[in-house]
Amino acid sequence: MARLAGVELGGTKAIAVLAQGTSILEKRTFPTAAPEHTLAQLNAVLREWDEAYKLDALGIASFGPVRLDPASADYARMLDTPKPGWRQVAVGERLTIGLDCPWSIDTDVNAAALAEYRRGSATGCDSLCYITIGTGVGGGLVIGGRPVHGALHPEIGHQRLRRAPGDPFIGTCRFHSDCIEGLVSGPALAARFGAPGEVIAEDHPGWDHVAADLGELAASILLTTSAERIVFGGSVSLGRPFLLPMVQSHAVAVLGGYLPYFGRGTAEQTIVLSSLAAAAGPLGAIALAEEALRLQQSA
Repeated sequence: MARLAGVELGGTKAIAVLAQGTSILEKRTFPTAAPEHTLAQLNAVLREWDEAYKLDALGIASFGPVRLDPASADYARMLDTPKPGWRQVAVGERLTIGLDCPWSIDTDVNAAALAEYRRGSATGCDSLCYITIGTGVGGGLVIGGRPVHGALHPEIGHQRLRRAPGDPFIGTCRFHSDCIEGLVSGPALAARFGAPGEVIAEDHPGWDHVAADLGELAASILLTTSAERIVFGGSVSLGRPFLLPMVQSHAVAVLGGYLPYFGRGTAEQTIVLSSLAAAAGPLGAIALAEEALRLQQSA
């Protein structure tokens, strides 16, 4: 079986994994600090594994925005990310120093969506949208088994949607204030409640507004992408599972029976939690490595 490596480069931590097929053999975790230090640490691990096992392919799942068009001069380079020090960093170039194997790069959320499509909560579906809610809000879209790219990549978390009536919270996004990231991300919840979301009681009335925001998001995704499944992951989604039925109910109410495949009888099967949880990112990076190897073998 192929020896594959994957890197999940997140905003707070970076994970390198070594796999044989889909079985994870080894994992290393580092804090995401200055790019020179973090990428050098990751590259050293990859070269160590390559020397010991001879890597067949590498997949990179990165926070963004990052350039994903191989024809662009700045392919695999970080764009104007708000993370200090990371703008214009050549992520792909630095991670592949000393390696002689095919590699591919995608966003961390597109990679997680691919993992859920192949091995998680969207197995058997042709299309899905993966939403992660943590430090930020990101969305990955897979249609026909392929992650969706365009001029850039989906930025689902920065949609501005209809607000819940009576919700006074102004949002925290420095770009858009009350986009969905500015309303329901971990930092937004702390600002909304005056304390971290994980310590707020489930019966706090503010959760109704959060669920309404997420229900609006789910309805928007269903209308614009016709995804067969929406998979929620990330620390907020998985840490507060009581929100899911509230989100499902709000999405049903918002759509008002317009979509023939979505209603009270199907909402629980359409809007779900991630079954891969924290493994979605690393397994997504391995899925990208599988794709890089497949493309090389078919060339």
